Amino acid sequence: MKIPPFARAGRFWRGNLHTHSTRSDGKLPPEAVADFYQRAGYDFLALTDHFWEVYGYPVTDTRALRSKSFTTLIGAELHAPLTAKGHDWHILAVGLPLDYAPWTGGETIQSMCRRAVGAGAFLGIAHPQWYGLTTEDALSIPEAHAVEIYNHSCAVECDRGDGLVVLEEVLAAGRRLNAYAADDAHFKSPDAAGGWVMVKAEKLEPELLLEALKRGDYYSSQGPEIHDIAVSGEKVKVACSPAAWVSVAGSGTGSRCSHGHDLERVTLPLECFGEDGWFRITVTDAKNRRAWSNPVWR
Repeated sequence: MKIPPFARAGRFWRGNLHTHSTRSDGKLPPEAVADFYQRAGYDFLALTDHFWEVYGYPVTDTRALRSKSFTTLIGAELHAPLTAKGHDWHILAVGLPLDYAPWTGGETIQSMCRRAVGAGAFLGIAHPQWYGLTTEDALSIPEAHAVEIYNHSCAVECDRGDGLVVLEEVLAAGRRLNAYAADDAHFKSPDAAGGWVMVKAEKLEPELLLEALKRGDYYSSQGPEIHDIAVSGEKVKVACSPAAWVSVAGSGTGSRCSHGHDLERVTLPLECFGEDGWFRITVTDAKNRRAWSNPVWR
């Protein structure tokens, strides 16, 4: 049995969901940001500037940057005080309306998230390791669709790009969240084109991409490709671009792994995860670049 997104009709489209421009604290104007990603081989981009008063609460209209071969999703990075550790929240909202209302004094991030999801947005819990987001914080956002498991900007600037711990602790608590990789590019360091999503949709249209994201019809990557994941009884079969190792990890401490040279088809056992658990696939190439599936619930 093929699992989503591999069982879905359509093709995979490469996109970055977390990006900044001169509309907030990025170095490049929106037009130059879109040009960079298009030249880098991306199919779509979400410009998600910081939704702070100091920048005028920007939800940037990027529709003029669309073409037949490249499109955009409209969004912003939402903020409100305070997390458990006293920081401002960072929540990625992709698919916002242009008239999404600014934060008002006393409004919680939970309220902002409810408004965003009510307007049709995909919500991501951004760079949790970077600012010490706790599991309790993450669980307080029931509207979230996914955790940012890899943030390239945080990885290259302070080695805090990981989000797997928060993701897996939230999964262990029974929440069904997906996982996405992104750049968080500001173009002030080599922080672009290091992590992305591959979204399965029938056409390169913003509405179809957004619905696929909310369904979880995508995988994340730093380079490797995942061609297929299928479950057959107590085994999972993975087809991928040439890999150095392929692993399956899931509930508790359960994991299995296959190492080799130019692995393209791997079969791994699932018995250790139980009938009610979950698992996820990681594909790692010879350059130590990874691709991650979303969690699969058995």
